[in-house]
Amino acid sequence: MKNLNILFLLLLGAVAVWSCTEEERTVISDNPGIPVLNSPASGQSIVLSEETGSQDLVFSFDPADFGYSAAVSYTVQLAESGTSFQNPLDVGTSNGSDISISEASLNQRLIGRGYDPDESIQMDVRVRASVGDAVEPVFSSVSNISVTPYSEALVFAKMFVPGDYQGWSPENENTVIYSVNNDNIFEGYVHILGGSGAFKVTEEPNWDINYGGANGTLERDGPDFVISEPFGTFRLKVDLNSLTYEIGTRRRWGIIGDATPLGWDGDTPMDFDSDENVLTITIDLVEGNFKFRAGDLAFNYGDTGLDGILDPDGADIPISEDGNYTITMDWKIPGEISYEVVKND
Repeated sequence: MKNLNILFLLLLGAVAVWSCTEEERTVISDNPGIPVLNSPASGQSIVLSEETGSQDLVFSFDPADFGYSAAVSYTVQLAESGTSFQNPLDVGTSNGSDISISEASLNQRLIGRGYDPDESIQMDVRVRASVGDAVEPVFSSVSNISVTPYSEALVFAKMFVPGDYQGWSPENENTVIYSVNNDNIFEGYVHILGGSGAFKVTEEPNWDINYGGANGTLERDGPDFVISEPFGTFRLKVDLNSLTYEIGTRRRWGIIGDATPLGWDGDTPMDFDSDENVLTITIDLVEGNFKFRAGDLAFNYGDTGLDGILDPDGADIPISEDGNYTITMDWKIPGEISYEVVKND
């Protein structure tokens, strides 16, 4: 009996050890080790310059430990100090232990967010580690650095919008949408006036990183977006932060006015130039005035001041003599719609 009692106690001990081991293993997976940012060091001052714009800034870190083998995605985030990363600037994403960005690219993104050149910005930096939607991401401790941008012309970040409407050409530099705040939120207009109505968006003028989707959810290598007839001009918004997209209301643009064949009673629709990504029309006009509109006068553009830039509900555009004209309407520049009226010989 004494031996049986000893054996029973030994079995209980083994179970206790096994349970403890299982508990410890679970704790490791539920409490992953956070990544550790190594460079740049907290307190470091970074002065960007045009001369060194092609050089890379390297953000290096020790990896996170989620307690099990998994493909971990890392993102380096910058934010103005004191903002608690409410509107972070994502430097880049990697599956390795460092992320690089050129000085010129970082400078453009800072200038695009409205920071003044030649003035230092106190910024917080951290590393975000994620293994997918099912597990909460973890973050490194926050380091503080100062970054000083330099003065240069702003170039907006852009995405390319290839589709059947323009020959499925991602290298077309005209069919693009822009991120005016360089915050990975891209907006612009897509003119789909023919074809199947299918299109996608790409990060570069190629198919390497492309997105499609359905029901407002953006998906890398996903299905084509499809616009159903009736076709027209649509405002497109792509948010790479939340992986969502929005396609706005259809507008079918034309010209209207007493200079046009239909007078003020009806629109003469414009065509689409897929190479230049502009709306265009070649038409006989008479002396008088015209405007651009989409469906009704609630969506009309004129030109107050006649500076070549269209204004919502702006002044009528004059035609001084009868003749054959080519008119273009150009939406490519963010926040600006320009036009041109050329009298043909």
